[in-house]
Amino acid sequence: MSIAAVTPVPLRSRWHLPLLWLAAAMFALLVFSVGGMVFDHRVITGLPAWDKPAKFALSVLIYAVTWAWLIPQLPRGRRLAEWAGIAAAVMLAVEMVAIVIQVVRGTTSHFNVSSPLNSAIWYVMAASIGALWLATAVIAVVLFRNPGPDRARNLAFRYGTVLSLVGMALGLLMVGPKAGQHDVPRTISGAHTVGLADGGPGLPLLGWSTVGGDLRIPHFVGIHALQVIPLIVIAFELLAHRSRPFGEVRTRAALVTVATGAYTALLGLVTWQALRGESIVHPHAPTLIALAVIAAATAAATTWAVRR
Repeated sequence: MSIAAVTPVPLRSRWHLPLLWLAAAMFALLVFSVGGMVFDHRVITGLPAWDKPAKFALSVLIYAVTWAWLIPQLPRGRRLAEWAGIAAAVMLAVEMVAIVIQVVRGTTSHFNVSSPLNSAIWYVMAASIGALWLATAVIAVVLFRNPGPDRARNLAFRYGTVLSLVGMALGLLMVGPKAGQHDVPRTISGAHTVGLADGGPGLPLLGWSTVGGDLRIPHFVGIHALQVIPLIVIAFELLAHRSRPFGEVRTRAALVTVATGAYTALLGLVTWQALRGESIVHPHAPTLIALAVIAAATAAATTWAVRR
C-alpha cells in the first residue's frame, strides 16, 4: 500500500473552511438563543426576542454545512466556487450580526426604517442578502458544470439548487411598502404577513401567521429544497436494497424528477396561498383542491416511473 493511500485528507480539502466556521458559529448562536428564550422574557413582534436569531441560526447552519461539504467536491471551477463560498459566508455573518444587534437593542431588524440607525442596519442587511443570492448563483453554475457519474444524484442537486435560489428570491415579495405603510414618517417598509400587520398570532417557534398569509413559508420551503431533494434521492438509494426498481439509476432519476415536480407545485401552492392572505393552518377550498390535484398527479407519475 502506498503512503498516499494512508495519508489522511486535509480538512481544508474535505470541507470549505469559512463555511464550516460559519456553521460552528451558528451552532453556538443557536444554543445561546435557546438560552435567551428561556431567560430573556422580552417580546418582539409577538415572539420571544431570541426566537428570530434561533431560527435564522439553524437555517444558516444547514445552508453552511451543505455547501461546505459540496464545494470541495467540484473539481472544475472549484476556485471560483470557493471564493463565492467565502463571499456567502461573509454576507450571512453580516446578516446574523445585524439581527443579533437589533435583538439586543430590543427592536426589529427586517423592514425597520424607524430611525437613521435602524434604516442603515436594514439596508446593510438587504445588500448582504442580495450579494448572498449572487454568490449562491455562482456556486450553482459551477455545480452544473460538474456532473457526477450518478444521473439521479446530479438531478437531485441541480433541482435542489435551482429551487433554493427561487426560494431565496421569493423573499423579495416581503420587501417594499405594503398597505398602510405609505404614511410619512414611515417606520416599517415591508412585511411578511399578508392582509394583516406583522406580529399577530402565529405557530409556536416558527411564528408563521395562523390568521393571515405568511410569505416566510414559501421563502423557507424554497430555500431548503437544497436539502430536501438530495435527501429524497438518498432515500431512494436506501430502498434499492429492498426494492428492485429503485436499484436502477433510470428509475431513481425519474422518481427524483417526479418528487421535484411535486415539491415545485407545493412551493407554488404555498406562495399562492400566502399572497391570497390565507393562513397555512386554515386552507380554503381552492387550496385543498389544488393540493388534492398535486397529490393525485404525483401518485400517478410515481406509479408510471416505477412500472415503466
